[in-house]
Amino acid sequence: MKINAFWTIFLAIPFGFSACTSNKTEDTSNTTEPVKFITQTVSGFSEDSAYQFIEKQLSFGFRIPGTKVQKLCADYLHQQLKRFSDTTYRQELQGINPRNGQKIPMINLVGSFNPKAEKRILLASHWDSRPTADMDDERKNEPILAANDGASGVAVLLEIARNLSNKKPEIGVDIIFFDAEDLGVSTIENSFCLGSQAWAKTPHTPNYKAYAGILLDMVGGKNAKFVWEAYSAEYANFVLNHTWGIANELGYGSTFQYQSIGPIIDDHKYVYEGTKIPMIDIIQYDENNGFAPYWHTHNDNLESIDKATLKAVGNTVHHVVFNQP
Repeated sequence: MKINAFWTIFLAIPFGFSACTSNKTEDTSNTTEPVKFITQTVSGFSEDSAYQFIEKQLSFGFRIPGTKVQKLCADYLHQQLKRFSDTTYRQELQGINPRNGQKIPMINLVGSFNPKAEKRILLASHWDSRPTADMDDERKNEPILAANDGASGVAVLLEIARNLSNKKPEIGVDIIFFDAEDLGVSTIENSFCLGSQAWAKTPHTPNYKAYAGILLDMVGGKNAKFVWEAYSAEYANFVLNHTWGIANELGYGSTFQYQSIGPIIDDHKYVYEGTKIPMIDIIQYDENNGFAPYWHTHNDNLESIDKATLKAVGNTVHHVVFNQP
């Protein structure tokens, strides 16, 4: 699904920390206190609830654009956003399937909190599932359930939306579920992320702006590691630094690691290029093994999901909403 343009990996040093050490004795009377990213603590994110949101999405079957399941699952997701959000939007769009050149319906779904607030943050994930298991050894042409690659990000954002319906931040929050992200073919340029490409050209509200954006992709896997992706570092370094700082303050340092990888083509790239909203990608990637072993295979099912990972990501992003840089 996602394409790494190159695979250079190097150590990134977070702001507020020094890469140098010394054996000299120093006067610490004027030592600067470590940067604190969290000034307001929030609670309520439930990994059990997020897991149930994954189960519900998978119960519909394969969420592939142009199928009956696409509409059924879109109706459900829109209903959930209506339950929690102040305002919702449903974008009925049309795209071209890169696999056969035929027209396909695309449905982007948006839930907005504090819609009149000028300062806004965009939280997003894709909700469609890949129509082929191209990384599997068998049944390569059959669709996958995509519990992690799609459903996990949506589930985390639905659980955040549930919490925001009980306690709203001062800023505006827009949660977007992009369609048709995973139809792409690696040999065809710009064939992934069709829903976000369309949204970037025609947002749900004219001249939409947000001070920052966070994309969640594959955020429920067992033993998941999240590192600094190159487009995120280039487009939204301050968002990366702030998000990883919050994660580490919350005790998720083993999950949110200060390492860097090459660029990954994902929805955040097209959002930035179309709107200039600085947006990062929280995406599972391991420097030794790449994407998870069940990526784009039939093993991307509920057994691939770890509630601890859902908690780490959800609690971190929930805190970002209430603790802006």
